[in-house]
Amino acid sequence: MSVSVCIATYNGAEFIGRQLKSILLQLGEEDEVIISDDNSTDNTWQIIEGIGDSRVRIILNKGRKGPISNFENALKFATRDIIFLSDQDDEWLSNKVGDSVNILKEFDLVLSDCRIVNKDGYVVHESFFHIRNSQPGFWHNVYRNSYNGCCMAFRREVLDYVLPLPHSIHMHDWWIGLLVEVKGKVCFYPKPLINYTRHGGNLSPTSETGYGLSDRILNRITLLINISIRLLS
Repeated sequence: MSVSVCIATYNGAEFIGRQLKSILLQLGEEDEVIISDDNSTDNTWQIIEGIGDSRVRIILNKGRKGPISNFENALKFATRDIIFLSDQDDEWLSNKVGDSVNILKEFDLVLSDCRIVNKDGYVVHESFFHIRNSQPGFWHNVYRNSYNGCCMAFRREVLDYVLPLPHSIHMHDWWIGLLVEVKGKVCFYPKPLINYTRHGGNLSPTSETGYGLSDRILNRITLLINISIRLLS
């Protein structure tokens, strides 16, 4: 099965070169990397183009600004059998693609564990799953979401029912994970497959950092309303 890696970038010059190298080492000649850039003002584009790999395609996000629109833009251009989501600032471990593709022979979506590291690569936590109490289940992940996009891969057929991404939802990965919980077969893989970099400037799709209780409740109500509409359409 061939692979599309979808990356959303915005001012990612500090880490994007390292991340791309860790990804490209695992891909075959028939695979592709689709990068949607949200109008970066640093030299993200130049670093990507400087890698000089024909499997990498970078496109400008001309839609709404922000990670949801930016990832949706990348997903629209993905053409391969298996879709990986990737942040711009992590580092893939050498068995990420191989392990994920094998699992997706039996499942529709795989969510792997990850090691949490700081910007210098120092391991802060060995297991995201452990500190998050990660486990499958629709209502468990409504209450305490573990669907971290950078740890997700899924079969292309999933795009048929997760796209388009509603503009009102909190994050794209939460939406994708919950819809596959309802319509597909999910595997929580307890082996870390990436170094998940926390450097203070990145978005954290699972923590809702900075949101008060009322906002968290509203995020979940909005998500559930949109899921219900999608399932009934």
